[in-house]
Amino acid sequence: MRDTRESRLLLVLLVAIAFALITVDIRGGEQSPLDGARQVAATVFGPVENGVAGVVDPVGNAIAAVRDSGGRNSRISELERQNAQLKQELGSKDINRNKARELDGLLKTAAAGQYKVKGAQVIAIGAAQGFSWTVTIDAGSNDGIQRDMTVLNGDGLVGRVTTVGPSTATVLLACDPDFTVGTRLEKTSELGFATGQGNRAMRVQLLNGKARVKKGDRLVTFGSQAGKPFVPGVPVGRIVEVDPAGGSLTRTVQVQPFVGFTSLDIVGVVVEAPRTDPRDAVLPAKPTPAPTVTVTVTQSPGAGPSASSTARN
Repeated sequence: MRDTRESRLLLVLLVAIAFALITVDIRGGEQSPLDGARQVAATVFGPVENGVAGVVDPVGNAIAAVRDSGGRNSRISELERQNAQLKQELGSKDINRNKARELDGLLKTAAAGQYKVKGAQVIAIGAAQGFSWTVTIDAGSNDGIQRDMTVLNGDGLVGRVTTVGPSTATVLLACDPDFTVGTRLEKTSELGFATGQGNRAMRVQLLNGKARVKKGDRLVTFGSQAGKPFVPGVPVGRIVEVDPAGGSLTRTVQVQPFVGFTSLDIVGVVVEAPRTDPRDAVLPAKPTPAPTVTVTVTQSPGAGPSASSTARN
């Protein structure tokens, strides 16, 4: 449209009419004479507005996200803090469950051997006076602990007490090279002496050079006079290797200890030996071997092969 005097007058007239219609619509409220026209316009242009809104909404959401980022970051930080707290609580529950399981095993071992024990917890590893395999426990002379008492846990022999203070004591572990304990073979009662070899299996020298032994045989402590330094019947370990017999007066076997010396926590110090030797009573029952299944295929005349299975122990 050309910018003429007539076009300008027309524009002013249209603006005046628009203001007049707005005034009439506002004053009319819900009874406005323009309400019908407005509904028609909404029907026609509504879908178009929704489409435009669908395109614009992601932008608006992004702007809102930037505006609320401070609050959301605070919320994320709070959730992370709660998550860390839950993990810590779960870890504490796991530790408590492990302690409860170890204590339960210790009590069962003590009951099976009729040992009177004083429970303690390992609080330090190693000794200040050397490089021996030792641990420090949180029980001492105030708790009735004395030198040369047997130390065990739910799995078996841990070691013996070597140094005692008022509230702590040092335990020489059975895996230490300076550690020696008398042993007795399960069932056959063959005697020997077990010596620690650090991270390796214990070395056991059987007094009978012709003793019949095999892998899997188990040993317990033979015991000492008056129960010091060792009470009888404490599980020591399982034979994992038998050295060839060389015609000597003794025979040597390698024994894997039942106790895991690198993961000690709850232990018991035997403060009173049993009245009678428990022999093999403290050893856990051996697992029953699962039956083996063999399959036999037979051929019948004029028929296809058939299969039958039998279970054997």
